[in-house]
Amino acid sequence: MTTTTLPELLDTTRIDRLIDNAIASGIEGTIWSVGRNAIEAVALPVPMGAYCEILRRGRSSIPAEVIGFSGSMTLLAPLDGADGISPGDRVRLLETSIMIPVGPEMLGRVFDAAGRAIDDLPQPRCVARVPLDNAPISAMQRPPISDVLTTGVRAIDAMLTLGRGQRVGIFAGSGVGKSTLLGMMSRGTDAEVIVIGLVGERGREVQEYLQRELDPKTRERCVTVVATSDQPALRRVQAAMAATAVAEYFRDQGKDVLLMMDSVTRFAMAQREIGLAAGEAPTTRGYPPSVFSMLPRLVERSGIGPKGSITGIYTVLVEGDDQNEPISDTLRGLLDGHFVLSRKIAHQGRYPALDILSSLSRLQSHLASKEQQASCQSLRNMLSTYRENEDMITIGAYQRGSNPNVDRAIAFQPSINQFLTQNSRDVAPWKATVDSLNNLAKQSQTPAKPGQPA
Repeated sequence: MTTTTLPELLDTTRIDRLIDNAIASGIEGTIWSVGRNAIEAVALPVPMGAYCEILRRGRSSIPAEVIGFSGSMTLLAPLDGADGISPGDRVRLLETSIMIPVGPEMLGRVFDAAGRAIDDLPQPRCVARVPLDNAPISAMQRPPISDVLTTGVRAIDAMLTLGRGQRVGIFAGSGVGKSTLLGMMSRGTDAEVIVIGLVGERGREVQEYLQRELDPKTRERCVTVVATSDQPALRRVQAAMAATAVAEYFRDQGKDVLLMMDSVTRFAMAQREIGLAAGEAPTTRGYPPSVFSMLPRLVERSGIGPKGSITGIYTVLVEGDDQNEPISDTLRGLLDGHFVLSRKIAHQGRYPALDILSSLSRLQSHLASKEQQASCQSLRNMLSTYRENEDMITIGAYQRGSNPNVDRAIAFQPSINQFLTQNSRDVAPWKATVDSLNNLAKQSQTPAKPGQPA
């Protein structure tokens, strides 16, 4: 006779959340003032992050979220604009934490930050609901990352190998190819589910991205969450949280998920707007402290779990190509690696414009074979040697035969550039990538002869 344990029958954590939400329902308050950045309400004893609706007189209600408190005032941020809100309007609590519907029916569809379909197709009937702002998996419940996640991008798979459950950032200025690289990775990955969060994107680019970068087969296993740049800051923050919540749902179903967020910088900028509206003092470059507490809360939700994994790819829009600006500097310390896209390399016509010497995957040494690591180090040495002597080589001041290492770097620079270059529509198989890397490294072991052409 078999017995069924309680965890197999009930998700007790989810039931506890639903009970907590139900206990506090029915509370109402009154709008006191409507400001440029926040709305003040009185007699509204609800917690931070509570989901409310503002009952506008003579018009439909609009949703709002509690973003802070000022004395006896409760500060709210409307999710769909503040038009038509006036003092005296009623505010009603709906839930103490925001929940969104999730389910396998979401695959192949496009949603907004509230989990509503926006692709002109019927709303899917998702039975399960998960909190928007979920707690990360405990550190002691995370197994070690031991399996490679292939991306189909030769430069990444060979030189910056990723693991299932790893979290990396793609750091670049505007127009250097972040979105194109994400499209290449989505088409070439062997992850079972892909979740894309487009945060603060230009409206015209959303449809173009989905049609241009995702082929029909890829879209079938992809869930896209969108909040365009014209939407309120709270919607943009929620879009990042919603994309992560969807990825968590599929991870808990035992799937390997690739979560791609473009961009986490716009998420931080949206949180800056909310923090300043709530009365926080601006600190580094105008960012309030809440931004630097929200970033780890967001990225720590990715990673490997007891059943499945979330590999997080976060694009970071580097302001003025300054790699040490506050958001970039903070995220490098939070993530398990950073991929740097170079404007100089892009201008040279090499795509993807990955700067291998400035990029790092912290787990490559644990995931790649010894032969691959040795080959990778050999290519890095040649790239470094060439860069150190590039000015002399370019102006013709270097004499061939003066240094065998420099001769070798010059001789193999075209082959290395060819290896790192890839058409955006091509997918590089994992075995062929590693074999090409090893063969190129072996060829480079023979010193270049003086006068050998580059």
